[in-house]
Amino acid sequence: MVTLSYSRAISEHARRHGDRPAITCGDRSVSWVELDERTNRLARAFAALGVERGSLVTIGLPNSIEFVEAAIATWKLGGTPQPVSNRLPDRERQAIVDLADSVLVVGADPAAHPGRATLPIGWAPDPSIDGSPLDDAISERWKAPTSGGSTGRPKLIVAVDPGVVDTEATPPYQMGRDGVVCVPGPLYHNAPFGFTATGLMHGNHVVILPKFDAEATLAAVEAHAAELILLVPTMMQRITRLPDDVRERYDLSSLNVVWHMASPCPPWLKETWIDWLGGEKIYELYAGTEAQAVTIVRGDEWLVKPGTVGRPVIGEMRIQHPDTFELLPPGEIGEVFMRAPANRRTYEYVGAEPRLSPDGWESLGDMGSMDADGYLFLADRRKDMILSGGANIYPAEIESAINEHHDVVSCAAIGLPDDDLGNRIHAVIQVRAPIDPDELRTFLAERLVRYKIPRSFEFVDDVVRDDAGKVRRTALRDERTT
Repeated sequence: MVTLSYSRAISEHARRHGDRPAITCGDRSVSWVELDERTNRLARAFAALGVERGSLVTIGLPNSIEFVEAAIATWKLGGTPQPVSNRLPDRERQAIVDLADSVLVVGADPAAHPGRATLPIGWAPDPSIDGSPLDDAISERWKAPTSGGSTGRPKLIVAVDPGVVDTEATPPYQMGRDGVVCVPGPLYHNAPFGFTATGLMHGNHVVILPKFDAEATLAAVEAHAAELILLVPTMMQRITRLPDDVRERYDLSSLNVVWHMASPCPPWLKETWIDWLGGEKIYELYAGTEAQAVTIVRGDEWLVKPGTVGRPVIGEMRIQHPDTFELLPPGEIGEVFMRAPANRRTYEYVGAEPRLSPDGWESLGDMGSMDADGYLFLADRRKDMILSGGANIYPAEIESAINEHHDVVSCAAIGLPDDDLGNRIHAVIQVRAPIDPDELRTFLAERLVRYKIPRSFEFVDDVVRDDAGKVRRTALRDERTT
């Protein structure tokens, strides 16, 4: 076993790979040598602003080479990158910065965070700053992403693992060494950030997109001969919706592994990708940023258990009643509780407390069931479940059916107050072309039992889900009830 700090790993890859591309974003690339020197220079600039071992650095840049460099520079000083969306309003970012007590904020107007060192988008260190190697430093906690949680207030999910890599161990995620990894999603989200870091630490050329675009993603895979790509179902659907002649224009034969995660994947969409690229290439992962436990399922295995997200490969999972915590039998829907291997901690919250069962198992708020073979089937988030007319209705099932319609880009199903039913199902649907509501009801009647068909539809041009497939149902409800 050869364990290197993230800092030393970057330097070692620079020594081995030299001018080979390390990161590409759009039409720009930096080589491994350039990446090492640029992040040494950037780290010294960060140090002059107060960043040191243990410091949290909030990074709110758009997808770019500079985003990744800011994280690497933070690791080189022994600090912890704390990624956030570059689109956050100043007030929301300020709440996160205060919670993290960030020493430095990168990617914001300095006036937005008085009293803290803040660098705007587009800032670059003085080129005269020394780019030679720094003293080695290890980040004790290698990342600290955020989550709004069920309360709507921010929380940090701080990884307790250090920023080190075993250069002789088999890389995770079916990832190779010294290959090409494509990450088209927003880097402030946990999975794209993690796959980018993991790819780099194992010597891979990481190809990111400034912003997700379905055709541009296929073009990037072909242009760089990517071997692995990370997607979410929203991206998969947008790629599927491309005209056949556009989608088939690109050579994807270099792809060995297609990962998807972060939100439920409709079975019809999964089957489409399995038919297109082959089940042996399609992998799904279910876990939280907290990473107490992880399930994985490959496409050909999924065909035997349609709808599953797999069996736990790390940690343990079980299904319990959400109120009594009673263990539930196979096939019965309840709340998914998890326990990390050897009951060890994998994260720490800042600004929140975990939801625990009486015996210490943890829940992320997901509902689901397990079959007799231990395969997990997710229903939806506990807080998103709609109680309508005495029936428990899970939005993900409704959204899966709506998303099958060719003119749907994305959607969200929510419950709105109703005097008779308690809640009525309302669907907010982003469309590519006008849809007749009656035609949509007929379409859904072939896929859903009657009581699950939305009572009302709202067709919008705006994005309902972001590029990471996330939707804020609470905000959608609040906007329509206040």
